[in-house]
Amino acid sequence: MTVSVVASIRRINRGRLDLLLIPALAGGLGLLVGAIILQLLGANPISAYLAMLQGAFGSPNAIADTLVKASPLMFVGIGICIAYRCGVINIGGEGQMVMGAIFTTGIGLTFQQAPAWFLVPAGLIAGFVGGAVWGGIAGVLKSAFRVNEVLSTIMLNAIATQIMSFLLTGILIDPTTRDNAIKIPQTQRLPPLSDLPRWVPTRLHLGVLIAVIMAVLVYILLWRTTIGYRIRAVGLNPKAARYAGISVDRYQVFAFLLSGAFSGLAGAAELLGVTHRLFSDGSATGFTSNAGFNGIVVALFGGLHPIGTIPAAILFGALLVGANSLQRTVQVPSAFVTTLDGLVVVFVVASQIWSRRRSPQRLSAEPTASRGEAPPPLAEREATQ
Repeated sequence: MTVSVVASIRRINRGRLDLLLIPALAGGLGLLVGAIILQLLGANPISAYLAMLQGAFGSPNAIADTLVKASPLMFVGIGICIAYRCGVINIGGEGQMVMGAIFTTGIGLTFQQAPAWFLVPAGLIAGFVGGAVWGGIAGVLKSAFRVNEVLSTIMLNAIATQIMSFLLTGILIDPTTRDNAIKIPQTQRLPPLSDLPRWVPTRLHLGVLIAVIMAVLVYILLWRTTIGYRIRAVGLNPKAARYAGISVDRYQVFAFLLSGAFSGLAGAAELLGVTHRLFSDGSATGFTSNAGFNGIVVALFGGLHPIGTIPAAILFGALLVGANSLQRTVQVPSAFVTTLDGLVVVFVVASQIWSRRRSPQRLSAEPTASRGEAPPPLAEREATQ
């Protein structure tokens, strides 16, 4: 009995250690390959990375900008973690961000004379609902018609973009530009009372704190509640979950609702905290700045764990902010950051494959296996993931 307990503790501790070390190692290898590329481009890698570090953390304004960039990545990453734990894939963060922003814009323009205590919470809730509706469509298509969620979420991204373009050149267009026969695809500025509170004189807004709180709450939901246990059970083994009486389809739809809701919340926070108006350049990225896709990278780097998305989002926010300093200092295009993102994704995915292949070998060497004891329960095995 004592040996079994000790072995269980070792498994849990080793799993937590892997959760920290594997993404860190993958990120380090990505930066190493990036340094080689910089050297081939004729730039000093050390100077380049120091310039990025200075640009992202060199002053209070730089730190604030890094955290502001991290905020939507964190929201989207949290949603991706929920979907993954339920065994589904959500590639629709871009569209869900757009729909969340559209719903929030509707609240802001409809209740322009309302007080701040109403506009700010109502705007965030509207974004949460808008993203949930758009994510829920993919969930229903999967559960009712067995439509592949990767295809449906990608298609929904395109549909959301077209809806936004239609609205921004129609009923939501800024009346000032319309009256002057200048049809810029943007809304009028939302009422100042709808702005998220900021740490003046920086751009740091309340959305960053909300994102951190939501990451903790989602961790509690997934690992400390019955609903979270069922979500993870569906993700681990749908057939076993169905045999145990869990409605697999229902929880997959629920996971999509929550995943989409957090992406919608990202759109609402970006609208109320940064842009203060919805606009488009003909694509979703004009407003989202690719946060819907970059959030997937953040979730992967964070070990697909909601708490892990916090440092991962800050890291990638720093890369985005430091890119401008990189271009000014060593004359390397800021688009180099996209290369770094891709390298990190490659190494993170490769490390996860290596970790999965290593797990059976590690478990077979545990003392419990040699003594013919029963395997650890589901909750204990999940603690190591």
